[in-house]
Amino acid sequence: MLHVMSYALVDTLNILLIGVVVAAGVMLPAAEKGGRYGRVATLLILGDWLGVLVLALLSLLVFDGIGDAVGTFVDSPVFGILLILTGVFIAVMAWRGGDDAALIERILGPLRTPTVATFGTGFVLGLVQSVTSGPFFAGILVMSAGDFTVVTRYVGMIGYACVALSLPFLTALVVGYVRRRPYSRLGRGFAVMQRNRATVARGAGYLGAVLLTLLGITHLL
Repeated sequence: MLHVMSYALVDTLNILLIGVVVAAGVMLPAAEKGGRYGRVATLLILGDWLGVLVLALLSLLVFDGIGDAVGTFVDSPVFGILLILTGVFIAVMAWRGGDDAALIERILGPLRTPTVATFGTGFVLGLVQSVTSGPFFAGILVMSAGDFTVVTRYVGMIGYACVALSLPFLTALVVGYVRRRPYSRLGRGFAVMQRNRATVARGAGYLGAVLLTLLGITHLL
């Protein structure tokens, strides 16, 4: 099970969602001392978590339906090679960089007030980010191929979604703290990271690439 969750840890490097959380923290009035921001961040994260969970359960259902072919694929060297190639691809994309500011700006519309649309935005983000994530599906493949009971596999997806959202959740807490104490040591450090957002995003991409490559190498050994 810990091996399965390691893929969710790679998936938690969700730069887009983290960027949206930070942007919401900057956009909403600081005078509210976290009031509206807290509700917006909660709805956004919960929506994203549900989107991840729904896709995880559906993916597991499909993989379980395929049967022994999934186990054969996961046990083969091809699976490890694909993990390594995905890690290399992520590293290349991180090196090339990119500015997601325009996309984040479009997403911020429903986040100005805590509404059902805020939750829906998070849900869609969770689906889209997971659909485009190799580590996300790799972990579910390993879960499906593992020697787990049906209950363990499907209930385990709740934990899988929680781990996948752990870094965005921690980021939301940090942003809330910084809004209250912008001149604290944490606030000053956060401001430095904000000024070097592209470098931080690139570093997160490299970290995800390294972790995924290591998982692929470990699989081949």
